[in-house]
Amino acid sequence: MANYKYDESGNMAAYFVLTFLTIFLVPYTLAAFSGGKSPQLPGCQCQQCVDQRKRIRKYERGSLLTPKLRRRTVIILVGWSIAAFCAYHVATTESNNKLYDPFEILGIGESATVKEIKSHYKKLSKTFHPDKVKLGVNQTMEMVEAKFVELTKAYKSLTDETIRENWIKYNNPDGRQEVSMGIALPPWIVESSNNIWVLGVYGIIFGGALPAMVGRWWFGNREKTKDGVNARSAAVFFKNLTEDSTVDDVTSSLGKSFEWEFSSKASKVDAELLRLETQIKETMGTKWDELIKLADAASQKSQNRRRALILLYTHLLRLPVINTTLQTEQADLLLHTPVLLNSMLNITMSRNWLLPTIAAMRLHAYLTQALLPSQSSSKAAQIPGISPSDASGLPDFSAAVASLSKSDSASLPDAQKALARLGQTDIVDASFKVIGERFVTPSSFVNLVVKLRVTPFDKDGRPVAVPKSDKDTEKRDSEFLVGKKDAEDLPEGHPEGAWAHAPYWPANRKPSWWVVLADVKSNKVVVPPMKIQDVPVADAARGVDYRAYKMQFQAPQNVGLFTWKVFVLSDTFVGDEAVQEITLKIDDPSVLATDETNADDDISDPEEDSLAGQMALMRGGSVKKISEESDDESSTDEEEEQKEADDSSSDSD
Repeated sequence: MANYKYDESGNMAAYFVLTFLTIFLVPYTLAAFSGGKSPQLPGCQCQQCVDQRKRIRKYERGSLLTPKLRRRTVIILVGWSIAAFCAYHVATTESNNKLYDPFEILGIGESATVKEIKSHYKKLSKTFHPDKVKLGVNQTMEMVEAKFVELTKAYKSLTDETIRENWIKYNNPDGRQEVSMGIALPPWIVESSNNIWVLGVYGIIFGGALPAMVGRWWFGNREKTKDGVNARSAAVFFKNLTEDSTVDDVTSSLGKSFEWEFSSKASKVDAELLRLETQIKETMGTKWDELIKLADAASQKSQNRRRALILLYTHLLRLPVINTTLQTEQADLLLHTPVLLNSMLNITMSRNWLLPTIAAMRLHAYLTQALLPSQSSSKAAQIPGISPSDASGLPDFSAAVASLSKSDSASLPDAQKALARLGQTDIVDASFKVIGERFVTPSSFVNLVVKLRVTPFDKDGRPVAVPKSDKDTEKRDSEFLVGKKDAEDLPEGHPEGAWAHAPYWPANRKPSWWVVLADVKSNKVVVPPMKIQDVPVADAARGVDYRAYKMQFQAPQNVGLFTWKVFVLSDTFVGDEAVQEITLKIDDPSVLATDETNADDDISDPEEDSLAGQMALMRGGSVKKISEESDDESSTDEEEEQKEADDSSSDSD
């Protein structure tokens, strides 16, 4: 019969807790350290970007007095603290779970004979016999008697045949014992005086906390779409966006979604918000009232939405926010906008609408550079020293640099440093390819191959002239076409991107682009857009000319000529777009058979005047006719020979 007992010393409970925590904390900590660090990439060296990166690091790490503690960090710190305490408890507590070993108790080796054991026991008896021992400072008679009994049992275990047999079979000199099994729970858990507290904790955990966690997970998943936005926000996008929606319509739909996506953390910053809204009205005039009306943020029930719109347009107008709590709210709001815009893109692309898709893509860049979407001529305001109002009369970066040079502005060096991180996206080539075929037939699988590069700007803001490579790219293109990757491998030694020039965005940002194939006449997206990164900067010295990307789709079912356009749009820089017209010709499947027949004829038909040609004629096969040039040449040779013969005969006469 087993005898169950609770863990009096707490060692077994400590072992259990330590094991459980180690299994959980090790992978959780590794995931936190591997996913929490930003990649070490070079960034823009203008003063605005340098200061912004310092603010980002301070926001992510916190300061020495107020460190940035996220929920994951708190869990890791508390978990490892408990694990360290359990490990210390296990290491410092003496364990009583030792096997009975009479040799160890007597202090002799296992090779000792019976005579040696008896002699050694007599010496120990004189030392530890209760009648002969002198008690020490920390000794009691009970301790001495217990030690002598233990020595006597060990001696008999090695000399008495019956007791020795019990020790060998049952590991105990007294014979078979009850099995004692420990439970990894301290005894105070089941003591009657603590029953009410233990039951209360169990009730809170299993009756309250666990159902609450499961319910929150269940209902939270039901409220969220697969894109990570509230279902009511997605419903707003679905209802409000139309086939002809512009950037303003997309912005107002984004503002409506803040009702469910944005929650205020501060309640005593109304004066700051009122000041910011007043500045927005002074800058935008009646346009602000129209936006509030479009976003349905005028009523008292939509104050949360109005608050979010104020923070959003404060960013777009580059107005300073003084309150630190509002700064944090604004940063969280802006960092969530790409998720909302991507959800909006998925909705517009499900309907194949071109205009709202392009508008949502462009809004990414306006938010990144903190520029109003309604200001179409604000491209030059992306470089330091040029405000949005100044940019209205500057069509490009070269005009902006010229303006800074004329005014001897102190921002000119920073503007030139920013231009080093900007560039103009160019489409080197765009074509349709079918693997193994020269023609595109109905319903065949077609690859749109787009070759892209970024042309850098010089210090004057003009695109650098980069000559196209003269190398034969046929082999390179064919290897990429039959490969499995959607993007060509970067040239060896080429850097994999860098942080973009984005001095107003609250996080480090790596530039990306969308590739869109669209039918402009019908306002439809032909193929779902592809998002790409690491478009190489053209460099003639290193031989970097372009990088190829491919999108596979099924060709239309009808024979004909389809004139489409390829759009390449940046999600980081305003105005960085490239467009190229491209034509897809769908041929009848019969051209493939004709092409194969012509190819076989060119290879198999022998010439008429050859031996193989004569044999083919005898069999009734087809041969290649001798060209007229050869006939003329042969007849001319015969005439010359005849003339020479006539001349020789006349001479003889």
